Order: sequence, then structure tokens, then C-alpha cells
Amino acid sequence: MENSATIDYFVIIEIISKASMASITIRNLDDKVKARLRVRAARHGRSMEEEVRSILTETLATEQAQPDNLVGAIQELFEPLGGVDLPEVPREPIREPEDFGLET
Repeated sequence: MENSATIDYFVIIEIISKASMASITIRNLDDKVKARLRVRAARHGRSMEEEVRSILTETLATEQAQPDNLVGAIQELFEPLGGVDLPEVPREPIREPEDFGLET
């Protein structure tokens, strides 16, 4: 019984999320841009609204995710250039403060 209640909950959430679509209004759109959008929509056999949805969906689907940190950004930038093999540096034991003339 518990599983059916869970499934019903997820079905209800899915129905609600599909039923409530966001809408936006674009103000101060240049007349030339609007005319080009109208022509593009006609070429694709769509309304202007459908064309804008398509443009936004395609653009955001192909947009690359931005790295969350500086290291990720640097790696992404230099990765296409290939790696560099650096020689291993021999390590010395940790020196004591007295080795530097400091008192502890």
C-alpha cells in the first residue's frame, strides 16, 4: 500500500508541473528583430511564440556548463592543449625552526 501512495504522489507532482508552464513578456523588442523573428518562424512553419520557445530550448541545451571553481575553469581552458609531464622533485625532511636560526 505504501508504494501506491508514493507513486500517486509522484504522478500528481508530474501532472502539476506539466500544467503550470512559465510565461514571459519581452518588452522593448526592436522592430527589426521582431520582423526577423516573424520571417524565421514562417520559414519553420511555426508561430512566433513557438519559434522563441525553440530558440531558447536549443540555445540553453547546447550552452556549456560553467565550472564551479577556479581550478575547474583553468583545467577546462588548458585541457585542449594537452598535459605536461613534470619531473618528480626529491623531497627533503622537514627542517626544524632551529635550522633557520629561530628559537622555539
